Amino acid sequence: MKIVRTDMELETPIVDKTLREKGHDLVLLPDGVSEEVLIKELEDCDILLMCYTPITKPIIASAKKLKAIVKYGVGIDAIDIPAANQQGIVVVNIPEYAEETVAEGAFAMLISLAKKLPALQKQMKSNAWVWPSREWLGLDFAEKTLGIIGCGKIGSSMARMAGLGFRAKVIGYDPSKTKEDLAKRGIQKYDDLTEMLKECDFISIHAVLNKETKHLIGAKEFAVMKENAIIINSARGALIDEMALLDALEKKQIAGAGLDVYSLEPLNNTDHPLKNLYEMDNVILMPHLTFYTEEAMHRLEAETLERITEVMENRPVTIKSKDPRLQNQPQVKL
Repeated sequence: MKIVRTDMELETPIVDKTLREKGHDLVLLPDGVSEEVLIKELEDCDILLMCYTPITKPIIASAKKLKAIVKYGVGIDAIDIPAANQQGIVVVNIPEYAEETVAEGAFAMLISLAKKLPALQKQMKSNAWVWPSREWLGLDFAEKTLGIIGCGKIGSSMARMAGLGFRAKVIGYDPSKTKEDLAKRGIQKYDDLTEMLKECDFISIHAVLNKETKHLIGAKEFAVMKENAIIINSARGALIDEMALLDALEKKQIAGAGLDVYSLEPLNNTDHPLKNLYEMDNVILMPHLTFYTEEAMHRLEAETLERITEVMENRPVTIKSKDPRLQNQPQVKL
């Protein structure tokens, strides 16, 4: 079979080696590959592996032999799923490989900002020492209030770390979960997002991005937050109105932010709309890598190969995601 893998910068050595050893024609394409090149490569392609590259309707229309699109990752917003399904192409993602991993990454950003570690490290490197003046006062985590937006598996892991691990009060906003559901996860449910935000010392976002959740946090929400509030986003960039976030940080409406995701990726410090964030000592910028650990990547590669094997053997493809966009799809074309 011919298999195309986009986003080759995200290394998957086990997947690549296994496919080549089995005699398949594996074509690797870089991030930012043009639609024209991708259309040409997919003309005789059987399976497409992608992570970040947009897979549009014209690209799908060119792929007459394509059996499946395997997202080696979680988010599926870059794929025109209706167009794929209309053409009999199944779309599958790998939703569970980094749930605990991403929560750990989000918590690491949060605890670092609460203790002012980025600013202290910068001072240590430039001045060799810091004396205990008030500007370096950090925050205890115990008995603070953490608000979680999106209380699925990642949000629930974050709640456990903060609540059981650090004795924080954990509250949450998730319209899809009942009060009883969240109570089992150690989270007190709030039905009104604004009212929850007023209570929070720390906020961590773990929601799914869709039409209803785009810019869920904007100027109105930042206006009600505490001045000492720290916000973390390791889910999707567009869940926050990022220009409103930049404004809130510049006006010191909130105390800090940890970001691993952005509406426009990759981030850069020259002409990106968010370039001013690089100059802020109360901001942690991650390059969309909270998922990137040795253990998580091993799980990702193993499960990606499982899905590929199902396609190759014309077996029903296992859909682990609960996202309705991936339910009731056509099965693999013979």
